[in-house]
Amino acid sequence: MDKFLIEGGKPLYGTVAAESAKNSVLPLLAASVLTDAPVTIRSVPQISDVACMAQILKELGAKVTFRGGSVVIDSADAHSHSIASVLTRELRSSVFMLGSLLSRFGRAVCAYPGGCDIGLRPIDLHLNALKRLGVSIEERDGCIYCSCERLKGAEIVLDFPSVGATENILLAAVKAEGRTVIGGAAKEPEIVDLQNFLNAMGANVKGAGTDVIEIEGVKKLGGVCFTPVKDRIEAGSYLIACAICGGEIEVVGVKAEMLALLLHKLRENGCKIHTKNDKIRISSNAALKCNRRIETMPFPGFPTDLQAQITALNAGAEGGALIVENLFETRYKYVPELLKMGADIEVRGRSAFVRGVKRLHGASVVCRDLRGGAALVLAALGAEGRSEVLDLSHVDRGYAGLEEKFTKLGASIRRVRV
Repeated sequence: MDKFLIEGGKPLYGTVAAESAKNSVLPLLAASVLTDAPVTIRSVPQISDVACMAQILKELGAKVTFRGGSVVIDSADAHSHSIASVLTRELRSSVFMLGSLLSRFGRAVCAYPGGCDIGLRPIDLHLNALKRLGVSIEERDGCIYCSCERLKGAEIVLDFPSVGATENILLAAVKAEGRTVIGGAAKEPEIVDLQNFLNAMGANVKGAGTDVIEIEGVKKLGGVCFTPVKDRIEAGSYLIACAICGGEIEVVGVKAEMLALLLHKLRENGCKIHTKNDKIRISSNAALKCNRRIETMPFPGFPTDLQAQITALNAGAEGGALIVENLFETRYKYVPELLKMGADIEVRGRSAFVRGVKRLHGASVVCRDLRGGAALVLAALGAEGRSEVLDLSHVDRGYAGLEEKFTKLGASIRRVRV
């Protein structure tokens, strides 16, 4: 187990580039089994979630080769439709494999997906949608058994704009017989990326980025060489870090419209924001004001994956803030760790009431999930004194080279093997 040793209170200066989006790369990897032809995904981040998905593909019989910053997947010899439970429970995004495997083999078996413990995250939307496409599903012994003679297009209306369910339907319907329409679809940029990836393989998908997506099934898909969209959540984490620590940084790779509501909230905090093309520049004197109210919502609302980080910012700002988490039930597991650093936060159900303090102080804290762990790192960077952030396995799921990037920006952060 690794930990970070952080000496807080150092302002950040310089330029940092966002990696390719974790939440795009993982479904693209799942989509690679839809074709017998080689697939190349460029600029793949070196994070543990990617390694886990690559291992899933290998156990299905695909060849996975990392070359420089790219990964090449050859699924011509893929033969298995069953995902090992140990991998499924480790990675939430393994659920995307259901649609891909059904499209490829007409069968799929996987355990209930894992990942961060941030709430129930039921996959009923996924399973009900697959049933509409003609899939028979049996759930027993903690596993999901799916089968179909032939996937057939259908009209599907989602009760909630679930990113995962939208992507799973896309992967199942892209080679289904006939036309599929997804109403109430998720509109995240990563959905658009998946559409572009599939269309580059020869699919016929349109409407991604809106709440209605149309898929005309095709019989065969080909290979593709594709560069994913950059990670707006990683970029947002760097922007929040600069707001907390003070200084001035430029984040490269993400367009302002992908983080519009975050940028608005950072301006409320007192930061200065300048944007141009795919560059976002932030300057902060670290004398921040609280945001009063933030509610997480599906895109283009405030991202749930930045909720913990913005709460850490408000914990050390002037005034009070109400944070409302509308997507996941238990996403405040990081709060007791912030309390160790002197934060004044009260959690009631899905709401967190933050009373800002003048400054947080260093402490020994433990990461409980990916984004909560990132929030603790950001809080420690801005806190007075020394902190140790324990159990980086969660943070390593979504951030590549975090300590190197912050060190180049002027932070004092060091990884130590425990």
